Amino acid sequence: MFNFLRGQLIDIVEWLDDTRDTMVFRFWRPDNEIKQGAKLIVRESQIAAVINEGALADLFLNPGTFTLDTKNLPILSTLRGWRYGFESPFKAEVYFVSTRTFTDRKWGTKNPIMLRDAEFGPVRLRAFGSFSLRVSDPATFLKNVVGTAGRFTVDQIGEQLRDLVVARFADVLGESKIPALDLAANYDELGKFVTSRIHDDFTQQFGIEIVMLTVENISLPPEVEAAMDKRTSMGVIGNLDAFTRFQTANAIGDAAKNPNGLAGAGAGMGAGFAMANQMGQAMAQPTRALGNSGAEAPPPLPGASVQYFVAINGQQAGPFDVASLPPRVGSGQVTPATLVWKPGMTAWTPAAQVPELASLFANKPPALPLQP
Repeated sequence: MFNFLRGQLIDIVEWLDDTRDTMVFRFWRPDNEIKQGAKLIVRESQIAAVINEGALADLFLNPGTFTLDTKNLPILSTLRGWRYGFESPFKAEVYFVSTRTFTDRKWGTKNPIMLRDAEFGPVRLRAFGSFSLRVSDPATFLKNVVGTAGRFTVDQIGEQLRDLVVARFADVLGESKIPALDLAANYDELGKFVTSRIHDDFTQQFGIEIVMLTVENISLPPEVEAAMDKRTSMGVIGNLDAFTRFQTANAIGDAAKNPNGLAGAGAGMGAGFAMANQMGQAMAQPTRALGNSGAEAPPPLPGASVQYFVAINGQQAGPFDVASLPPRVGSGQVTPATLVWKPGMTAWTPAAQVPELASLFANKPPALPLQP
């Protein structure tokens, strides 16, 4: 009998949250009555809502201990029309709403976002990040989201909020016109734009506020990233000839550590030298034009003028034919040590070492002797 009476007349109404995902908890059991003068305990990061006959009667927004009487429940008193100041127990439901910040909610694009990039053209981007939320309007949240649920968790609305975040993010990303290679420098700005854009949608419809939204990564398709890695590798290698020499030196050092395999390593290095030499010559020569049949273009006709590039004052000049070089030799612009190059030569060479140009310096008078 004592347990029955204690269950019927509730003296203390409180909620001790032992979970990390509960947003709303209903303190109510069938046929239970709350005693007149019962104590309602509202803790930090909690709001208590009293529901009477399906209608929101009163909200306790501040933490503290409250006595359930006409002083603290004026709306409920009006709804019930009691004239005697709650002289008898009454039936009501109390919903506790957690106002703490729910962190580490993940969001991400299910499918790539199609965009037009200024550098790459049409691209597909994927993005993901995290956001934090909290209940900002308990009445709207209870009315539009929770309903009559006895316990409501953040996971029950997490998927809908995530989809809304992704939709607003795609819209902001498309309007920003930020090149794909510059997105990493604008993650913070994008997160702030999405937060401000989504504020009204969350608050007005769900009574929820986005506290913080972060963009952790925006990535291109794997094929595009692989092509970018190859391009980056070429830039890191730089001078192909120097890189080949470096790799050869490493191979020689490795072969020296293994005397038994020195012969095989030597044969391999010999083939590598030959291949590197062929590649160097092919890359040094200019690209030859191909006809419709795919055969190489014929060489210049006999007697055709040969054009030379000349290094004058550290700058490349030309091309010049042989007939235009004597005046420059006479003026001192071109000397026997001046570097020259023509198609077919593998490197810049002093003019005096080029057979076709050596005669230009044979008849040049020597310098005048110094006068006493």
